[in-house]
Amino acid sequence: MAQQKKFIFQVEEGKEGSDGRPSVGPVYRSIFAKDGFPEPIEGMDSCWDVFRMSVEKHPNNRMLGRREIVDGKPGKYVWQTYQEVYDIVIRLGNSLRSCGVKDEAKCGIYGANSPEWIISMEACNAHGLYCVPLYDTLGASAVEFIITHSEVSIVFVEEKKISELFKTCPNSTEYMKTVVSFGGVKPEQREEAEKFGLVIYAWDEFLQLGEGKQYDLPIKKKSDICTIMYTSGTTGDPKGVMISNESIVTLIAGVIRLLKSANEALSAEDVYLSYLPLAHIFDRVIEECFIQHGAAIGFWRGDVKLLIEDLGELKPTIFCAVPRVLDRVYSGLQQKLSAGGFLKKFLFDSAFSYKFGYMKKGQSHVEASPLSDKLVFSKVKQGLGGNVRIILSGAAPLASHVESFLRVVACCHVLQGYGLTESCAGTFVSLPDELDMLGTVGPPVPNVDIRLESVPEMEYDALASKPRGEICIRGKTLFSGYYKREDLTKEVLIDGWLHTGDVGEWQPNGAMKIIDRKKNIFKLSQGEYVAVENIENIYGEVQAVDSVWVYGNSFESFLIAVANPNQRILEKWAAENGVSGDYDALCQNEKAKEFILGELVKMGKEKKMKGFEIIKAVHLDPVPFDMERDLLTPTFKKKRPQLLKHYQSVIDEMYKTTNERLASRQQ
Repeated sequence: MAQQKKFIFQVEEGKEGSDGRPSVGPVYRSIFAKDGFPEPIEGMDSCWDVFRMSVEKHPNNRMLGRREIVDGKPGKYVWQTYQEVYDIVIRLGNSLRSCGVKDEAKCGIYGANSPEWIISMEACNAHGLYCVPLYDTLGASAVEFIITHSEVSIVFVEEKKISELFKTCPNSTEYMKTVVSFGGVKPEQREEAEKFGLVIYAWDEFLQLGEGKQYDLPIKKKSDICTIMYTSGTTGDPKGVMISNESIVTLIAGVIRLLKSANEALSAEDVYLSYLPLAHIFDRVIEECFIQHGAAIGFWRGDVKLLIEDLGELKPTIFCAVPRVLDRVYSGLQQKLSAGGFLKKFLFDSAFSYKFGYMKKGQSHVEASPLSDKLVFSKVKQGLGGNVRIILSGAAPLASHVESFLRVVACCHVLQGYGLTESCAGTFVSLPDELDMLGTVGPPVPNVDIRLESVPEMEYDALASKPRGEICIRGKTLFSGYYKREDLTKEVLIDGWLHTGDVGEWQPNGAMKIIDRKKNIFKLSQGEYVAVENIENIYGEVQAVDSVWVYGNSFESFLIAVANPNQRILEKWAAENGVSGDYDALCQNEKAKEFILGELVKMGKEKKMKGFEIIKAVHLDPVPFDMERDLLTPTFKKKRPQLLKHYQSVIDEMYKTTNERLASRQQ
């Protein structure tokens, strides 16, 4: 039996709990940091240096590209070089200074990924301004909250988002004084801006402001904040995560070390498709890594249905995705297979099991079955443009069946990563050709220390033979705190350790498996966070239910619930609507379920819940949640793992029928 590889090593012993503090497991580091953490490149102290040094080294390389639209049809990608982008960034910076933007001012960027997004970001980097991305999946009120909370004075905005931005007025105009469109400005928009006391510029018009003026660039320190990224909080308002230059340059050094150690180093020849929101840390740091290497970044057209077409035209070498996108790729391929007839499916299945068999024996995806790749799987590779060598999935867990399928058929490495905005994204990432890392997020990246902290109330023990506990991270990639919320910072950052709220389990090979959430907050498959207690409190106001338990997980895109209906109200409704049966029978009745669901949805809409917080199905249990079935604690708190266990079959059935109903609606 070959000895199992281990990708981590211990740097500190674990400690038993004391003074009410839980026990902690040993501290581990990536094997690729055996001789110490990689240092950032000499002279690279800020995000501005990342770009500036690349321009010096690769002035004529392609940097930013977008598809040219010819006669209404998309054509080839048209590129700006590093030098060309640099020249615009300098002009933009001069314009910012000439309209009075001072050091450390907050500059908002609002819109889909585009060359202008990156150019605005680099102008902020050049002048030591805080770049504050605005994005609307948090809801319209969130954009207003972010502008006023972070005191944004100038906003760069995509042309079609201008009207959305104006919805934040007049409240936002206490701070926001200037708006710059990525494109043009309509006359009626100028009038509206004037009404709110705002100055609005078209992109080219703003670039003219700084003509003939030259401003010195301030000296930037590693400890300077370069961006404040807002993330959805457990309850209440979004939190502004302050990320320093040091976090990003340290992360880049770690990524370089990791990819080199895995023989997959990035180079100036690499090509990236930018479509995951730059307002999130995942995409932002990947693009910083590409810029650092003088590589090319092409932008999508902003429509998920056209993504595959953009891939085909750009032919990227690295494809980053969230599980939702990879699920689409997977189901698209499955559909094609089913439609292709018996023989095609038989050939595909045979090639699949042959290649997967050799991969399980330890062969790399390249060696496992070159013939299958050539005859069968090359079509899948072509579907992603033909040049992809790494698919990196992040933001939510990727289902194991999708991951193993893609590892075989996509003819490239499929890696899964894990990180938080607070840890500057990448903290764990699985490694190429290590098949037993399937279903895990891999070992730590080589610039952080990791330890587990026991969670006694959930019976997770970091010192057990199978160590489980809350994942804690230490290192220079960590955030500098929540903006204006030191109280929240102190809750998660204790003695230099970031407490993630995620419960993990170390695997024998040093990979980490995420198994639970410490607090009752989780992500849906599209990456949205759901603070479930908050939602239950709102639904709890519905008079027709006595108690409600809301459930969701990161493999589904919507929430469902189990409710104990109020017997009196349900029976009254039944009498008025000619529905017969006693209370138990009514709880089984489809019309009764529709009535209760309707009441819950009505309350959700009244309280302005976000779309993904509205439940799509409900099961009615006539027996209240109780201690006898171990569903409640003595203080009547819901025991979520036990509720899930008790109602598992009901939940599976609800998801199955609701998904079928939603799918048939889409057809």
